[in-house]
Amino acid sequence: MTVPVFARYIFFALGLLLVVIDGNSVVGTLIVPRPAGGRLMVWVDRANHAWFGLITKPISDFRRRDRVLAAEAATLLVFQLVAWLAVAYLGFTLMLWPFVPNFTDALDTAGPALWFIGDSSVRGWGERLVQYAAAFFGLVTVTLQIAYLPTLYSAFNRRETDIALLNARAGVPSWGPELLARTHYALGSGQSTIGTLPDFYEQWERWAADIAESHTTYLPLVRFRSPRPLSSWVTALLSVLDSAAMYLALSPNAAPTVPARLCLRSGFQCFGDIARALGYPVPLEPDASQGISLTYDDFLKGIKHMRKVDFPIERDPADAWNDFVGWRVNYELAAYAVARNVNAVPALWSGPRKHKVEQMAPFRPAPGRPTGYHPAKGRLAKGRSSRNHRTEDHRTEDHRTEDHRPAEHRPAEHPAKTHPATDHPGGTDHTPTDQVTNDRHPGDGAVQDHRPADDGATDHVATEPARQDATQPGHPSPDPPPS
Repeated sequence: MTVPVFARYIFFALGLLLVVIDGNSVVGTLIVPRPAGGRLMVWVDRANHAWFGLITKPISDFRRRDRVLAAEAATLLVFQLVAWLAVAYLGFTLMLWPFVPNFTDALDTAGPALWFIGDSSVRGWGERLVQYAAAFFGLVTVTLQIAYLPTLYSAFNRRETDIALLNARAGVPSWGPELLARTHYALGSGQSTIGTLPDFYEQWERWAADIAESHTTYLPLVRFRSPRPLSSWVTALLSVLDSAAMYLALSPNAAPTVPARLCLRSGFQCFGDIARALGYPVPLEPDASQGISLTYDDFLKGIKHMRKVDFPIERDPADAWNDFVGWRVNYELAAYAVARNVNAVPALWSGPRKHKVEQMAPFRPAPGRPTGYHPAKGRLAKGRSSRNHRTEDHRTEDHRTEDHRPAEHRPAEHPAKTHPATDHPGGTDHTPTDQVTNDRHPGDGAVQDHRPADDGATDHVATEPARQDATQPGHPSPDPPPS
């Protein structure tokens, strides 16, 4: 079938339009410092994301699913380049059609132009001009994509550095009440580091602004997952915002008001910008009447966890709840949308996921010191046995039962009050192991566990008010909520 010449020139115009759209996508994505890539890359991202969602749907274990999703960002970058070159190939083929006998010759001529910088068999001026344009377009596209990678990985490394530092404060996965509890607990040093929170919130205000700028400009950064499966930039920022909201609501006099509020504002702007870039209809101003999905019982559990380390709380939970809702309503909807889209680790208070999965509490390591460890001296106290450290005097084969019978220890030689093992002149020869174990006191060198207890403890349980509803939030605004 022979296509008329005028119809070929119509296809020439269509091919030119495809090349212009493709070039606009390349320049807008790789050069322009704002979200200006057009719809082409949005479609590529959605198709790639749908493909990974399909292959991970049967996987129930989160760690296995995370290993598969770790390749999503790299696959997206490859698909971007393939999409740009494929659209350009089709466009230049249509532009070459009026200058060659048939459509097959147009395909054969456009191919070498994009992949091999032209073909010497081309004779006509129009054909050669289109071929040179195709060669230039292909070379520039591949070069810009290669130069694009260092920018992406630089922003990724900058993001993950602060997340790695946060893991010691907020746990893994990160959680707002855990952040406040660990900051006050200060690794059991006895000296609260709650005074570092103003600088901490200033740091995360800048971090959120950097993430909002980089992740909306370079959308593939959203798909880059953290090196650790239980870490995520989404849950990290969410935990920081929750900690600031809880601190302002529970202890308004002690909280660093200005740094905490600025961090909250920068954070919910970050979540909102990224959610809208992903295609979610998140409003610029949240609707306070919608409330939040986090329940009052969850709020009480967070407070109970903070009270285990005697975190200073000024207000009753029932009075603080409305203020906390007034802060969280600003960012919860956008944060949950982003967390669901990227399939972030299901941390506490981070919302639902596409796959049904239980939320994970922060991992808390067991005590790392052996029984009988003296914290002041940095070694095992005498007279205390340990599973890992046993002295020559405590070996079972060196002790005889008749030498350590309680009847041989006279009250005059061994008073009822227990002293540290180093005060006994006889060392371990006059300190029965059973007596030390039963009479151990906090000051005699025994290990004291100051870690926060598990969430299931019943001490200091806050009482739920009679008519309190999680769907009645305060007023969402950057101004302070009512005290």
